[in-house]
Amino acid sequence: MSGILYLVATPIGNLEDITLRALRILQEVDCIAAEDTRHTLQLLNHFHIAKPLISYYKQTEKQKGAVLLNKLQEGKNIALVSDAGTPAISDPGEEVVKLCIQNGIQVVPVPGACACITALIASGLSTKNFTFVGFLPVHSREKIAELEKLKYLTSTLVFYEAPHKILHTLQSMLDVFGDRPIVLCRELTKIHEQYIRGTISEVLTRLDNPRGEFVILIEGNQQLPPSSTTILSHLSLEEHYAYYEKQGLDKKEIIKQIAKDRHLPKNDIYQHFLQKK
Repeated sequence: MSGILYLVATPIGNLEDITLRALRILQEVDCIAAEDTRHTLQLLNHFHIAKPLISYYKQTEKQKGAVLLNKLQEGKNIALVSDAGTPAISDPGEEVVKLCIQNGIQVVPVPGACACITALIASGLSTKNFTFVGFLPVHSREKIAELEKLKYLTSTLVFYEAPHKILHTLQSMLDVFGDRPIVLCRELTKIHEQYIRGTISEVLTRLDNPRGEFVILIEGNQQLPPSSTTILSHLSLEEHYAYYEKQGLDKKEIIKQIAKDRHLPKNDIYQHFLQKK
C-alpha cells in the first residue's frame, strides 16, 4: 500500500502559529522533505521532534521528486515543508504534488500560516477579490510586461519581493500602475511586524535600507480600462492592419474595420496603403 504525501504549513515567524495537527503529522511520518534541512531542523528541535530529513528545494525538484515518489510507493509517509508558510505557494512542492497525483499517491494538505493571506486580511484593502502573483520576473523588461498584464485588474494584487529588489519593483509598479494605494508588509507575525501604508510614491520615500521579505498589496484598478477601439487607435496604421491580418481578415475587411475604429472614410485608409506600395 502506498504512503501519503502531507503538505504541512509551518510558521512564517511566530512559532506559536504551528497547528496541533501539523505537530502530530510531523511526529508520525517516516521522514520530512524540507526546502532547507538546517532551517527545518531548528523548528523540529524546538518541538522535540526527531525525524530523517530529505533536502528538497527548487533546483532539485525533478531529481528529488523521483526519490520521494519511490519512498511513497514503498509505503512511507512523507511530510513536505518549506522554510516558512505553506508549501507550493511560491515555494517548492508543486512538481511533486503533480507527480504524486499522476501516480495515484494520496496528497493531504495540512493548512496553516500563509504570508499572502496573513498580509491581506490586515492590509485594509479589499479582500472580496484578490489576485496572488507571488514573485515577479527578475529581468526588468519581463517584469514590466507582467505588470502590464495586471494593470486593469480590479482585484487587490498581492506580490512577494526580496529586500534588495523592493525599490526597483515599486518604481516599476509606479510607472505601470500609476500612484495607487499600497501596503507593504514585513516581518509578519514577528516582534517587529510592520505595515507601511500610503500611495506607491509615498511609500517609496519612506523606505530606508529595507530589510526582510516583503508582501506587497496594491489596490486594484478603480478606473475603466480603455476600450479596445481606443487602444487600437493609438497604433500606427501598419500596426492596426497587422492586428486584423493576424485574425485572418482579408484586405477589404481590414480596411473597413480600420476605418470604423478610427472614424475615417474607407477610401482614406485604402489610399494610405496604396501609396505604401
